[in-house]
Amino acid sequence: MTLTHWRPFGSIERWEPFGEFDALRKEMDKLFDQFRPGWAEDENGFGFVPSAEINETETEIHLKLEVPGMEADDLDIEVTDGAVIIKGERQSETKTEEKGGFRSEFHYGKFERRIPMPARIVKDQVVAEYKAGVLSLTIPKSEEKTTEAVKVKVD
Repeated sequence: MTLTHWRPFGSIERWEPFGEFDALRKEMDKLFDQFRPGWAEDENGFGFVPSAEINETETEIHLKLEVPGMEADDLDIEVTDGAVIIKGERQSETKTEEKGGFRSEFHYGKFERRIPMPARIVKDQVVAEYKAGVLSLTIPKSEEKTTEAVKVKVD
């Protein structure tokens, strides 16, 4: 007869109750970051999502985006039947401090924002103006449906 060592609790796995809460918190953070416009790096490499404001009148749609620290030439605006797509990139500035550290809360990098239009629009008559960090678009409404996209020049 062989003797074996009896281990009554040897097959019980250790349970970490807070590990499950931590995994749930991380998943919830990912979910909310998808819907929150703001300064967040995402998996596409975009540095931030500019805040937008849209106002619709009888004849026009007025769209404003906050894109401070950029030049008008850095913005790429494309108008399609169903949306306005604004792309750009804020270039980083390099600074060095000899004594002590350097801290920056500015966000640099690419961004892209696609804003669906609530009505049909006249794509080739969109007027864009960039002033004091705010991009303003005036988009006339239309009853006709077209299929091609149009690039907009920013003044």
